[in-house]
Amino acid sequence: MDEKIIELIRSSKDKGIMLMQQQYSGLMHYIVGGILQNESDIEECISDICVKVWHSIESYSPEKGKFSTWLTVISRNTALNYLKHRYPEHDELKEETVNTSSVEDDVLRQERAEELKRAISTLSLEEQHIFYRKYYYMQRTSQIAAELGMTDRSVEGRLYRLRKKLQKELRGDFR
Repeated sequence: MDEKIIELIRSSKDKGIMLMQQQYSGLMHYIVGGILQNESDIEECISDICVKVWHSIESYSPEKGKFSTWLTVISRNTALNYLKHRYPEHDELKEETVNTSSVEDDVLRQERAEELKRAISTLSLEEQHIFYRKYYYMQRTSQIAAELGMTDRSVEGRLYRLRKKLQKELRGDFR
């Protein structure tokens, strides 16, 4: 099915985007809904995602990963950008204001990212799942708890222990 969607989008047919929406609307709503709260914002963001997919389909490579994974990343990043630009006061998205970035800084940032990925891979699959839901997809603790059949407090406790485990794994470099 993904190959058909990709082929139709690449041939600039609206049918490809419509088929993608039929196939993946649930996934896009799930990802975007965890980041944005307002239903009209969610719908507008999903429209933006479709436009981005339309314009960037040539950058998709099946050798690098599944189409659904690629779409998930686009959905998450689009929602975060939407939140940052639409609601600039949102505390979780404030960035350090660094005007210049040297090659050394870029290399160090990449090395830290790889070290974090390695540390996360030492977690159990269930721990990774909770970690990504909270810190990558920015889902609320109450949403994670409800969907996993846990209490908010137990999710918060798990996240606390995960952060401690990662701090230990990263020798205190993780904040």
